[in-house]
Amino acid sequence: MKLRYGLQARFLAMIGLALLVVLVLIMLMLQRQERMQSEVEVLSREAMQAIVGDSLRRRGEGTVGQLTDSLANPLYYFDLDTIGVLSRAALRQPGTRYVIVFDADGNIVHDGSEEIARYGQPMEDALAPGAVAARTTHTQFNDTAVDGPVMDVASPIMIGSQRIGGVRLGLDLQSARGFQDQAVANLRERLDELGRRHLWGVGLLSGGLLAFGAVMLWLTQRWLVRPIRDLVESARAIEAGQFDTRAPSNDRDDEVGDLTRAFDRMSQSVARHDRDIRRMAYTDALTGLANRLAFREALDRRLLQLHGAGRQLGLLFADIDDFKRVNDTLGHDVGDEVLLLFASRIREAVERYGGADAILARFGGDEFVILVQGSATDSGDVRAVATRLAEILVAELGQPITLRDRQVFLGTSIGITLFPEDAVGATPLMKNGDIAMYQAKVAGKNCFRFYSRAMDQAVERRVNLEHELRGAWDRGELSLAYQPVYRLADGLMIGAEALLRWRHPEQGMISPSVFIDVAEQSGLIETLGPQVLRSACNDAVLWQQAREGAEPLFLAVNVSPRQLRSGTLPEVVAGCLHDSGLDPQRLHLELTETAVIGDEALASSLLSRLRSTGVKVWLDDFGTGFSGLSHLRRVPVDGVKIDRSFIADILRDPDDLALTTAIIAMAHSLGITVVAEGVEKEGQFTILRERGCDLAQGYWLGHPVPLDEFMALLR
Repeated sequence: MKLRYGLQARFLAMIGLALLVVLVLIMLMLQRQERMQSEVEVLSREAMQAIVGDSLRRRGEGTVGQLTDSLANPLYYFDLDTIGVLSRAALRQPGTRYVIVFDADGNIVHDGSEEIARYGQPMEDALAPGAVAARTTHTQFNDTAVDGPVMDVASPIMIGSQRIGGVRLGLDLQSARGFQDQAVANLRERLDELGRRHLWGVGLLSGGLLAFGAVMLWLTQRWLVRPIRDLVESARAIEAGQFDTRAPSNDRDDEVGDLTRAFDRMSQSVARHDRDIRRMAYTDALTGLANRLAFREALDRRLLQLHGAGRQLGLLFADIDDFKRVNDTLGHDVGDEVLLLFASRIREAVERYGGADAILARFGGDEFVILVQGSATDSGDVRAVATRLAEILVAELGQPITLRDRQVFLGTSIGITLFPEDAVGATPLMKNGDIAMYQAKVAGKNCFRFYSRAMDQAVERRVNLEHELRGAWDRGELSLAYQPVYRLADGLMIGAEALLRWRHPEQGMISPSVFIDVAEQSGLIETLGPQVLRSACNDAVLWQQAREGAEPLFLAVNVSPRQLRSGTLPEVVAGCLHDSGLDPQRLHLELTETAVIGDEALASSLLSRLRSTGVKVWLDDFGTGFSGLSHLRRVPVDGVKIDRSFIADILRDPDDLALTTAIIAMAHSLGITVVAEGVEKEGQFTILRERGCDLAQGYWLGHPVPLDEFMALLR
């Protein structure tokens, strides 16, 4: 009542003017007021649309850009665990409806769920073709989705110039539009209320305020039109992106004052939401450090400032070694605690040795990046700073961490690249740092390496090798060789191991250690593995036919960790045995100890299913894994192959002889067959026979040979 009678008191003082003049002036005032109200509503709606739309789009593109960079290596190496961690982190952000990582063919690799129920299935929604065809960040909308309108932001994932897949992020437009519509509806309600009250006041004034029409117009201009015009200017400023704009100060106790204060509260709310969105977009949620997006923008600004200034920058990529083992054995909660401790150690080292201009960020997962700056007078200063900081980080992060009464030993691999020596742009600098970090891991981990052109060439060769390996089996470049396995007791050949060989049409024979690693990391092994197994089973049937009446030979075939983790190994083996007609008892599958350590429960279940069909299971490279003999109690195996590193020095190293003897005795006590690989001297053969080893293979006993030569050997 106070507000309403306040306006009445002002308008009653204007009685005296002629009725005609008053009515004309009132009509003019009402028309102008209506135009101003409409303009406020339109501009407010446009401002809200611009604010919400730009913020949502910027958030989506920023998140997708961060995911694209983070997923490049995991998708390239087909690391589903890391892809899942990154996808679930993005999926937990407010307003995110889905996260889909897909391969180059548009098939789903990960959707952020634990079970990945749609793994390998093609994307069939209405927005999928646009996402698959996108060659840059691509934003599209679907207003007819079942769960409500959605903004789909997609971006390809590239390795060099090769597109290996992409990522899609779905943002819920329903909540964003709801916020917009609510704000505009509130403003319209306030404007409608103000209009109704003003109309009531004008009705009273039309009968009494006759003498003071000119005064009424002046007062209306001062008390109504000017505040609304100020609000319009504020709305235009917000529309232009100035979210911290405040409404003009107004201590009036009427409706205009209420409208001004409501608009001010709305602008403050928008500014607060903008700050929250920026904080979410630029800060790592776990460690509180800057994230990939914030670091990239800081790097771009720093490069722009230093371009042509003769100063250097050093970029350090630090990746925790074997961090996945912490998550697999101790759980992700402990993994987060380890990351926090590592982040604290890195922050302290950077503050002490990185210089005042150093920048630290977490790129996601277990990867951190540091930017250090050299002085303007000493061109070699940045190299010295980067070297000193890398040495400190390697030493500090190599110290054990005690968590929940357990000590965790980890290290860090660091790659270093320099500006402008190695590159002058942000993207090539980050790529070079990642390459150098990978070379540090190849060099043995827990060390650092500076980027060089040779590293770039090595990565390019690896990418080319992967490309050429695809289809090599169909082109006839891949073939099988067979190395005999002999029984030490009587010296008879009782089996052979199938080994894959690649004769490149231009490069000649390529080492298996090179192309098998490429196949494993790229996922090609999941295609090559069944092909090798099927071909070897068919060849083994030919052996038996050539040795009719003689003791049957067994066939040993290596199985990769990826084949075991796929969960379909028993079905693949059963299909190969059925098609070839090979006796299951003649097939021995060899798995490395590290292939079963990640998930012993799954491995035990799969191996038990295989052994129930008669297939034998051996542990290859035994003694080089993480827990050694302890696996013999938990994993069902029929035999173990002592790694060649123990056999090589068995004649001159008492420790290797003692370890070999202990493995033989322990395995025999459990009823497990022991095979020694890498026998290259007669003395090794003799001492292994004396120690009770069952079987042996190696160059002294026989080289791997093609099928035709092996058949001749059998005859």
